[in-house]
Amino acid sequence: MARKPQRSAKAAPKRAPALPPADGTDREKIIAAFMALLAEKRFEQVGFADIAERAGVSLAACRTDFASTLGILAAHMKELDRKVLGSGDGDMSEELPRERLFDVLMRRIEAMAPYREAVRSLMKSAQCDPGLAIALNGLAVRSQTWMMTAAGIDAAGPRGMIRAQGLAGLFAQVLRTWVDDDDEGLARTLAALDKALARGQRWSGMLDDLCRFRPPSFIFRRRRRTRDAYEDEAPAAA
Repeated sequence: MARKPQRSAKAAPKRAPALPPADGTDREKIIAAFMALLAEKRFEQVGFADIAERAGVSLAACRTDFASTLGILAAHMKELDRKVLGSGDGDMSEELPRERLFDVLMRRIEAMAPYREAVRSLMKSAQCDPGLAIALNGLAVRSQTWMMTAAGIDAAGPRGMIRAQGLAGLFAQVLRTWVDDDDEGLARTLAALDKALARGQRWSGMLDDLCRFRPPSFIFRRRRRTRDAYEDEAPAAA
């Protein structure tokens, strides 16, 4: 029998006490150093000189791998995506889409645990910088497209893009709860995610209804008569 995602404190993800060490390739060191600095400073205060010093690499190495600090953040989010996509246990196929998505997003929150303070800092910067907020939204929508796909939810085409945008907004609201959730079992975060997905399910259902909606034929006939009348009167008016 398929496992249902447990929403109790007992099954909640454990939070890592510290950021992972900055080791591995130069690229990995740069990403780790950037996230560590982001936990200490605002996004706009983190420069490549600081990143290179913290990572123990040259500025040339930074330039080889990244063109901007936003590019580093995008690489970090891509790595989170990969961790979530590779951590599924494959026994959720019989669950409802909402339950599968709940499981996927809780795995994402678990992967984000070491970066709580960095996320908090990023949120504060985005509130004061509309350009940054727009860029972060684009990254979030891309990630949520993968999260929906992992949950077996259609993410293709315009409808999938709208769903991903909606989910990105809902998940951002959940993260606002998560950054201040000091409970070991993340009870507030679990509740916030459950409520957010309930709202999303209603919204997605309404979207599906709208996409299936076809105006009655008399509306098309009325529009056609109005257009024909306008075309007949246009020469006289001229």
